[in-house]
Amino acid sequence: MRFLHKGKASSHKESTGRAKDMTKGNPTGLIFSFALPLILGNLGQQLYMITDTMIVGQGVGLKALASLGATDWIYWLVLWPVQFLTQGFAVLITQNIGEGNEKNIKKSIAMSALLCLAVGALVSVLFPLLAKPLLGLLKTPADIFDGAYSYVTVMYAGTLIVMAYNMASAVLRAFGDGKTPLLGMIIAAVLNIGLDLLLVMEFRWGITGAAAATIFSQLAAFLYCLFMIGKIPAVNMKREDWKLDVSVAKQLLKLGTPLALSHVAIVIGGIILQFVINGFGSLFIAAFTATNKLYGLLESTAISFGFATATYMGQNWGAGNLERIRMGMRSAMKLAAVFSVSISLLMLAFGKNLLLLFISSANEDAPRVLELAYQYLVIMSVTLMILYILHVYRSAIQGMGNTIVPMIAGIMECVGRISVALLLTRVMGEYGLFFAESAAWLGSAACVMPAYYFMVRGRALAGGKEERAVKTCTCPR
Repeated sequence: MRFLHKGKASSHKESTGRAKDMTKGNPTGLIFSFALPLILGNLGQQLYMITDTMIVGQGVGLKALASLGATDWIYWLVLWPVQFLTQGFAVLITQNIGEGNEKNIKKSIAMSALLCLAVGALVSVLFPLLAKPLLGLLKTPADIFDGAYSYVTVMYAGTLIVMAYNMASAVLRAFGDGKTPLLGMIIAAVLNIGLDLLLVMEFRWGITGAAAATIFSQLAAFLYCLFMIGKIPAVNMKREDWKLDVSVAKQLLKLGTPLALSHVAIVIGGIILQFVINGFGSLFIAAFTATNKLYGLLESTAISFGFATATYMGQNWGAGNLERIRMGMRSAMKLAAVFSVSISLLMLAFGKNLLLLFISSANEDAPRVLELAYQYLVIMSVTLMILYILHVYRSAIQGMGNTIVPMIAGIMECVGRISVALLLTRVMGEYGLFFAESAAWLGSAACVMPAYYFMVRGRALAGGKEERAVKTCTCPR
């Protein structure tokens, strides 16, 4: 990150200490120190999502809890593509930082912001109109339909805010700053809990209040991150930086669109899974909802190591430092192994107690819901290592500029989820659904792992050819 060491840009590093140059230093320390605030931030995000679920489940009831669960996949149909579209945009920003090209950094950030504005506004207007048909398509049970519709409509309408926050966080992470997104998430978590208590419990808005609390909290986090981005000298924009650059926009879409489509494929598989789940009734939906909220905790550390790996790989790929890329992968995998095993053991030991946070013991069906939820949690905990491997390798490939393979991996994940959901339920009944997630992770990981090694080997061979060509060149003197 040469631009960080000259001119005004260096003052940012000295004054804030937040811009992180990952092209030198110990890879394990760099990845861990960058991932740690992201882990805390993601845990904060999961905290306020869990708080939503706890307040709704305990304060409103099992039907409301099932209503939340019925919206998961159709909300993720919007959330995941816009999140990963911004991640794709961040790949170009990160590589420009690695190259030290300040002009390209500004242009890529400006074009990313304009694209996010266009996509976010379109989705915020269009998808609230599609909420009712989507819930009907999934055969959402009548006793939870109205609650699910109210919740997802508010969440869809707030997509522009959610996308803006994700883009701001991605820009900060591209500069190696994981602390500011963490602080933004802490602000959001605290605000969300307060608004949940006010809107759901005091004003009795039900799950509509929980949705509104989430959107307002994300808005606060975005405004904080935007303020901090404004303090980075390298992002001191001028009017010409905001002029539409079609070539840069195409580059960004080339990187972001495959990632977005890969998660559309993943969500399609999940929607089909939700369709099958809905056939087993609202109690089974409630059990799945409780476990899936804990699944967010299971995955949050994997996501954080993925972000750290993508930033590390992007900067070193941009700098052409292949040996550091290999070292970084080894470090990331060691960290992922330690954390995934530790989290698995914690969930196996204390998972049932954690599930009781969402399931009101006052309900006569609570023991059955708890039994189903814990069985599902055990299977996910035992296979958690696969999920962590998937995140590290997929993020490494993204950071190195390849978003096509993750798109293919998303399709594999979709196929794995659907196949297991449809086939095993015929043999094992409702219990067959518990294996769908693990099968999806396995199919996707089998795609991204070999692709990483092909990319590294290809870059090494290309570098060797260039070096030999320079040595054998007979230039006129």
